[in-house]
Amino acid sequence: MLVKDIMMRDVVTVSPFATLRDALGLMKRHNLKSLVVEQQDPHDAWGLITYTNILKTIVAENGDIDLINVYDVCAKPAIGVGESLDVRHVASLMTDSVVKRILVLDDNKLVGLVTMDDIVGTVLDMIE
Repeated sequence: MLVKDIMMRDVVTVSPFATLRDALGLMKRHNLKSLVVEQQDPHDAWGLITYTNILKTIVAENGDIDLINVYDVCAKPAIGVGESLDVRHVASLMTDSVVKRILVLDDNKLVGLVTMDDIVGTVLDMIE
């Protein structure tokens, strides 16, 4: 099975200059645990911000979600793979890198997102 078979294609993005409040609002509105952080130019890296990153920042630094921007908290560059990669390799990459989400890129253009939940769900479907 390939990444393109299980990836989410409708990915919600956020500006690196958005506040943490804006990011949390997007997550809540779309019922998501993470957002892809947009590039600043076509040759820039993509980023990833999760609700865990935000909560750790708020708690650890007594952060004001209206004063801290997404780029202060996000992981950038985010790990990316091609959509023709075998899902087994992505699962291995996720466990080795201790990440739950990986971007799917085509020549540095965002085409999707694959999560550990997507992979586990696929494995469970195969077992049944």
